[in-house]
Amino acid sequence: MDILFFTLGAICMLVGIMGSFLPIIPGVPVSWIGLLLLYIAPSVPINYCFLGVTLVIAIIIYALQLVIPALGTKKYGGSKAGMWGATIGLVVGLIAPIPLGIIIGPFIGAFVGEIINKTDSKIAVKAAFGSFIGFLASTFMEFLVAVGFFVLFLYKVWGYKEILF
Repeated sequence: MDILFFTLGAICMLVGIMGSFLPIIPGVPVSWIGLLLLYIAPSVPINYCFLGVTLVIAIIIYALQLVIPALGTKKYGGSKAGMWGATIGLVVGLIAPIPLGIIIGPFIGAFVGEIINKTDSKIAVKAAFGSFIGFLASTFMEFLVAVGFFVLFLYKVWGYKEILF
């Protein structure tokens, strides 16, 4: 049973790290589920304080990940159309076979969203840049926390390696 929980937890950790780049997957919450699965394993004692603190961190990071790109767009003069354009551009950038589509997509999407919103091109470029900066900041933040959760996961597994394996 331990191996099953460990394997599922490790899968959640890897999916969580990938989720920090893929907008469809909530990276940090999935990584936290990986930690929870490890602690559910019969051989690993449950540490409620650890799980509680990491859950609070996961919730805060998830909320910030949703807010930061919008704040970046707004700070640089963007509208909701630019924000939606950046999100759609991110999804298209993931699917498109162009190199660096995940980085270029939000920028182009925010620009197109602002142009559709009847904003002049100078403000649209500025808002697109803000969306791009916000996207990069939130992605980097989420990636760091997901990797941190993975390091904590590996540390705990290493401490119980004789029992788990």
